[in-house]
Parts: sequence; structure tokens; C-alpha cells
Amino acid sequence: MKKIILTGDRPTGRLHVGHYVGSLQERVKLQNSGDYDEIYIMIADAQALTDNAEHPEKVRQNIMNVALDYLACGIDPAKSNIFIQSMVPELTELTFYYMNLVTVSRVQRNPTVKAEIQQRNFEASIPVGFFCYPISQAADITAFRATTVPVGEDQLPMLEQCKEIVHKFNSVYGETLTEPDIILPSNKACLRLPGIDGKAKMSKSLGNCIYLSDEAEDIKKKVMSMFTDPNHLRVEDPGQVEGNPVFIYLDAFCKQEYVDEFLPDYANLEELKEHYKRGGLGDVKVKKFLNNVMQAELAPIRERRKSWEKRLPDVYDILKEGSKVAEAKAAETLRDVKNSMKINYFEDPDFLK
Repeated sequence: MKKIILTGDRPTGRLHVGHYVGSLQERVKLQNSGDYDEIYIMIADAQALTDNAEHPEKVRQNIMNVALDYLACGIDPAKSNIFIQSMVPELTELTFYYMNLVTVSRVQRNPTVKAEIQQRNFEASIPVGFFCYPISQAADITAFRATTVPVGEDQLPMLEQCKEIVHKFNSVYGETLTEPDIILPSNKACLRLPGIDGKAKMSKSLGNCIYLSDEAEDIKKKVMSMFTDPNHLRVEDPGQVEGNPVFIYLDAFCKQEYVDEFLPDYANLEELKEHYKRGGLGDVKVKKFLNNVMQAELAPIRERRKSWEKRLPDVYDILKEGSKVAEAKAAETLRDVKNSMKINYFEDPDFLK
């Protein structure tokens, strides 16, 4: 069986460092591993419209932003097909068929759906499209016969629901769909990066993000304003490392080479943590170190993005070609699904019998 990757993001804004450590970094590594036969990376505009239907311009203007962020992070169009979800109409048809295999109560129990409904204040009036987005995501994954889906931890319930749909379809109609495996970041600090305000999740809507395309001064300003241990009031006070956003970011981004370059007085990151915990180390010094780390990590990404910004027609062509390839693949799966469901009337010579 071919090894195939499907993953993607909603184009509701520029991508941030939570996206990077949560999945983008892993995608680039998997892309360059040579272990995969096909890679599809989707700009999920149709899903973005489920809670932006009245503001399609917001989705439209961010298609290129997400594409630029992908390319800046190292997604290579020679190895990965970057495509726009709405340009593959087969995904919508698959979603419709899968809806009959899922109950309303099952979607209501999905922890990711529940959390996002609450976050968007949809409790009283949930758009049907948004409510069905786990089913749409299952269509996206199965359309490309994905064997591997690299995502952040918050998407784990969606993948479990996708597997349920695959099992249900195959048990009712015969073995047709491929069951995917999820790949989570190996670094636990990357599973769910908190916002700079200390809130549990970095989110564009909460305005607590460091964006991949942020300028150096913006990054510095955000890092120096980060929430830290509220009980660490004086330099001599013992500080808490666990749950401290500054140290979570260091766990996610810091490499030994950065300690050697920017904090040569310390042997490694663990020694810095121990100093903070026993007292005598101020937040400003730790934040300055984190700023140096973030600048070193993000500067190459920002420069590659600026380079691609000068070649927007090339980015357009990459999206157009990637969408053509994606549609051809999804059409094959849709044909197999309709054959299995016996709704292939004009392709079935036995239809008249």
C-alpha cells in the first residue's frame, strides 16, 4: 500500500508558531524523509467558511497568506501538492454520503467540536456546516487515501471520528476506504503551545499569537510581554517552571546550540531551569534568551516568505497545479465509493438487469 499524507489548515489568518511546532515542522520533516509516496497539503477554505460565511473576503485574502507560510516553512511543491479545498468538489459529495453514517449525538460528543462551539459562542445557534466539520474532515482524509495525518493534539478527536466513519463505511459497503494513522509532535511542549497571555491555546481570534511572518521588533515586543510565573515577583524568589509559558516555549524551540551561543554561562536548558526554580534568576533575563531563540528560529522563515512574496504568480500556479492533482486523486476515491454504494448507475452494466 502507498504511504500518503494529508494535512492542512484553515485560511483565517497568517499561521503562527503554534502551527509551526504543532504540525508544520513535522510536515517538512516527513516530506523530506523520502518515506512517503504522495503528500497533500490542503488550504481548508470550505471549512473556514463554516464560521465565516458572512465574511468570505476574510477567507479569500488569507489563501495566499497560508500558501506563503507553507512555502516559507519549507513545504516543497516538487514533493508536496498544496491545494485549495473548494477547488476539489468531490470532497463535498463525499461529505454528504458520510453524513448518513454519523449520528447527531456522536458529533455533539466530539471534544474538539464542543470546545470550538464554546469558543465561538455558537451554543444557541450552531451553523450546520460547522457542526458537520468532523465529517467534512473525514472526507478530506479518505479522499486521498491518507495513511498518515500529522496534526496537533487538539485534532486527535477528529481523527478518531474519521476512523469510526471508515469502519462504518467499510462494514456496510465493503472494504473501500483507508484508515489513517495520526502523527503527533514527539516533543510534548509542542502538543499545544499556550498563547503569550498564558491562555491554554494560542489562537488568532484571541490575539495571543506570535506569527511566523512577524518582524523582529514585533517578536521581541511579544516575548518581553509574555505571561510568566505570577508568584515570581523578585529576582531572588524561587520560580515555577511547570506551566510557565516562557519555559514551555523554550522547551519547544530551544536547541543546545542556542544555549551555547546566547547563554554560555549555562551548560544546558535544564541548568537554566534549576536556577530559576531555586531563585536568583529574573524573568527579564529568561525572556531575553527566549527572544534570541525565537529570532534565530523565525528569521530564516520570514526571509523565505519575503522572497516568495515577490513571486506571487508562481505561488498562484503552485496552488492551481496542486488543486488539479488533488481533484484527480479525489475523483478516483469518489468513483470507488459510489461503486461500493451501488450508486454508479450509468457506469454499471448490470443496472438494467
